[in-house]
Amino acid sequence: MSIDLKTIKHISKLSRISVDDQKAEKLAGDLNSIFEFIEKLNELNTDNVVPLTSVAETTLKLRSDEVQSENIRDQIIKNSPEDNEDFFVVPKVVE
Repeated sequence: MSIDLKTIKHISKLSRISVDDQKAEKLAGDLNSIFEFIEKLNELNTDNVVPLTSVAETTLKLRSDEVQSENIRDQIIKNSPEDNEDFFVVPKVVE
């Protein structure tokens, strides 16, 4: 695949980015070298290669799902900006 100046100008118009002719030529060269590299990668045989989810072969540490604090409702409600017995009241943010 080859990118020409017409394609660069079209992409810059679609993305609403101003690109002069000198910059467009440099971008065309850069994009063409990227596409050449992608073509080289496409030639590789990856049939027996397992996909990676991370370069570090580690698994996440699991922990038990246990309640750490019980009956702290009153302590939480005490931090509310407004006084209310039952709910945590915050200032109105949506009109």
